[in-house]
Amino acid sequence: MDTHDLQILQLIQSDNRRSAAEIGQEIGLSVSAVSDRLRRLNASGAVAGNRAVIDPARVGITVCAFVFVDLEPRADEALFAAALRSFAEVQEAHHITGPHSWLVKVRVCDTAALQRFLTTQLKPVQGVLRTETIIALDTAKETSELCFSPGQGAAP
Repeated sequence: MDTHDLQILQLIQSDNRRSAAEIGQEIGLSVSAVSDRLRRLNASGAVAGNRAVIDPARVGITVCAFVFVDLEPRADEALFAAALRSFAEVQEAHHITGPHSWLVKVRVCDTAALQRFLTTQLKPVQGVLRTETIIALDTAKETSELCFSPGQGAAP
């Protein structure tokens, strides 16, 4: 992966509908060179997916909560992770260091839906010892875009 690949990734992560011609003009490559690189980046898995970014509030999903989950000492982490992947309400799940086992980002329509999710889906998962929930009041920034530093190399 070279500088041109990183430039292409930087551009398409903010707007994946850009044409190869637009990208090429911006970074100084031909349309065919950009097209070849895009195919290679997709095939390699560097581009993990292409999807629409939906504004949660505009579709009635108004509650964003972060849930710290503590697991029992002998809990099966893989089983717990699989359960998290199966819940549509879970947007992110991170196995973390510190006093808690996991940090889970959840989006639901209201606090009643959050309570239902916690009591009927998350807490019954085998190995869950306790949870601590924090509700976001406002979001100043939320993105999935990565920052590529100038001259930064990427792992093959």
